[in-house]
Amino acid sequence: MALATFIRAKVLNERLPCRKRRSSTSVTDKQAIAQILGLLGQSRIANNLNQFTDHANVGSLAMDNETRGQIEETYDHILFLRQTLL
Repeated sequence: MALATFIRAKVLNERLPCRKRRSSTSVTDKQAIAQILGLLGQSRIANNLNQFTDHANVGSLAMDNETRGQIEETYDHILFLRQTLL
């Protein structure tokens, strides 16, 4: 805490502000998380998974080449995210 903050709190009979703790997350981890969040924003993972679950619940999930491609794309994104986090 800054000396001026301590003096002001004592002179004005105010509570001392709570000390802010430093994050235990390293800069490298923060950069990896930011990269992953950016990739999630760019990818269609959530949209693809939502469509798959809707079709699976209705019973109309057709396994054609396009669906297989979407599943493989989603799997590749998730695998990359997992490897990046580990």
